[in-house]
Amino acid sequence: MEPTPKRRPGELVFNIVIMLASFGLLYSAYGISGFEALSAPGAVPMATTAIMAVCAVLILRDTLRKDGDTTQTLATHILPLIVIVTIAMIAAYALLLRPLGFLPTSVLFLLVMVRFLSKRSLAFCLAVSVGTVLLIWIIFRLIFAVLMPQGIIPEGRIVSAITSLF
Repeated sequence: MEPTPKRRPGELVFNIVIMLASFGLLYSAYGISGFEALSAPGAVPMATTAIMAVCAVLILRDTLRKDGDTTQTLATHILPLIVIVTIAMIAAYALLLRPLGFLPTSVLFLLVMVRFLSKRSLAFCLAVSVGTVLLIWIIFRLIFAVLMPQGIIPEGRIVSAITSLF
């Protein structure tokens, strides 16, 4: 028989947050149409969030039964600095995407992340980030005509100037 795994640092708090989020989503799903009928618009969201809430309660129960004595720490084994910085940068990217637009936000995001992860020179990081974003922009905006958040750069005029050349 295998020994019961020990509770990892932060596992209890994470499961409590997941359970609360599940009940919040269940409440939100109930607000769609309530318990009108099985074919009501809110029936599927309520069923899925109810299953999610029940599973969250069961997982939390199992987590509470585990022994919390472990040698692992939250900062070194669960959330090291690299994970925290990446999460913060993704959140910043999401917040800045609409006001700044795709091009400057993506270049800034990649510049910081490449610099942070690779520890290379600023010129190298700038070349990699600008080149990558430019390649992605050409493929998706010019070839596939995918609309991207415009922001502070007049992207529409640039696209029309480029397409008028051909």
